[in-house]
Amino acid sequence: MELVTGENDSGRRLDRILRKALPCHPLPLLHRLIRQGKVFTDGKPAKANDRLKAGVTIIIPSLKNAEKPDASTPVLSLPDIIWQGKGLLAVNKPSGLAVHGNPSLDKMVLSFLKGKISRSLSFTPGPLHRLDKPSSGIVVFSENIKGARLFSTLMRERNVKKTYLAVIEGNLKHEEIWEECLVRDKERKKTFVSEGSKSGKNAITKVTSLAEFKNYSLIKAEILTGRTHQIRAQAAFHGLPLSGDIKYGGHGKEGFFLHAWKMEFLDVFIEAPLPKAFIDFLNMNTYSFPY
Repeated sequence: MELVTGENDSGRRLDRILRKALPCHPLPLLHRLIRQGKVFTDGKPAKANDRLKAGVTIIIPSLKNAEKPDASTPVLSLPDIIWQGKGLLAVNKPSGLAVHGNPSLDKMVLSFLKGKISRSLSFTPGPLHRLDKPSSGIVVFSENIKGARLFSTLMRERNVKKTYLAVIEGNLKHEEIWEECLVRDKERKKTFVSEGSKSGKNAITKVTSLAEFKNYSLIKAEILTGRTHQIRAQAAFHGLPLSGDIKYGGHGKEGFFLHAWKMEFLDVFIEAPLPKAFIDFLNMNTYSFPY
């Protein structure tokens, strides 16, 4: 079997590249083949910790079932791309579409990028942060390893500003800073506020009311930390659950409006237009969204 490294493989260890390129085979097997001198790079016996450059030819014995059978994939529409640059791609995710899985936004983006980016044995473009299936708005994907590392560093250092729009039950009288300790219940797939838990993670959200109508409020929420279900859990804790968010105590027809609206990092400013259903809801409640 012959493999050729690409730009996104440059600087990576041989064993890491093979592990990504041949995911159906256990790492101990790959290491054993390398130790036995059966793996070559550019015609020379290779070592597991060799760091390879782009354009290197790897020769490895043919292995049975090297290719994992691919499940049938439905025809995918093109993703709604709202910004591209710095090795990154920003997509406006529709509500109801999962980021991962099949079908998913991830599959759509991979289909779109096929043939447009450098081939790689060890790197696959993918989403660099989370967004719930019922939520809509900005999701940033990597196009190459440099973009992935850049965005991950910015996220880790909290240099990515994220602003959401949401409809909550009740009225928010003034700007508030919500800061709580959140604990994730993996079995129930739900996040809780727990002041006494040592395993919880701090969550900070700056919340501003943009409009009040009937028994609802349109709010702007800037998250200063990125925790799973952060806005949903904190809104419920403060007695202002997202309207229709049954999982977190919301009432009415199931289904809520939470939109990843704006994102800022470095010299980049991204804005995702509101989905039609969100705009229709605001219009029905005599509120004209001015942004």
